[in-house]
Amino acid sequence: MNSDFPRILTLLRKERGISQKEAAAQLNISQALLSHYEKGIRECGLDFVVRAADFYHVSCDFLLGRSPERTGTTLSVEDLPEADSANKGNRMKGSILPTLNKKLITNSLSIIFDLLQRTDCRELTVAVSNFLMLSVYRMFRVIYGVNSKNEQNFFQIPKHLSSPKAIAAMVEEEATAMTLAEGLDGKKTIAAEKREQMVITSESLTEEYPQHASSLLNLIKNSEHAMEKG
Repeated sequence: MNSDFPRILTLLRKERGISQKEAAAQLNISQALLSHYEKGIRECGLDFVVRAADFYHVSCDFLLGRSPERTGTTLSVEDLPEADSANKGNRMKGSILPTLNKKLITNSLSIIFDLLQRTDCRELTVAVSNFLMLSVYRMFRVIYGVNSKNEQNFFQIPKHLSSPKAIAAMVEEEATAMTLAEGLDGKKTIAAEKREQMVITSESLTEEYPQHASSLLNLIKNSEHAMEKG
């Protein structure tokens, strides 16, 4: 059994707001055995996985950590909604700052991924994507910590280790991305003709991305201002 199973099994029980004793009774096992399952001390059989999935109304794939979706759905590119469509008719109330910054970041990312596509370098795309996902992960954990009652089993990596591990991973992904982008590894992962086409100026950005360029330019300005302030 993988390491996700004990964590998710515990999380589901705590989300339901029931004790181990109550859950064990519903699942037709002893509290001691359920405790061993939740701690990862013992492995369960397939029959228990199915029973627990039915009890908590999730898929076996979710329970086993094979899918982040409770239904067990595996998303394809076509299944993912556009960033703006998900929030149509649901504008943020109050401060305009969250909406403004969201647009700056979303529009800037559109440019970044378009440029990545032009490089035709899968390794560079993976490294940049991993770095960005790690950044979002770190900030989501910060926001998750606003309420101290939020269940910590939501995450696999303990809180005190998440930030240093994420930072280390981000440094590694950034180094990989820079090595690939600058051709420092000696490999021709980005073809010479692709590199020649990657001429980026403020004018070219404005011309090629008339709707998004201002967002990226403002994001750069805001970021460097934050660095100077620090």
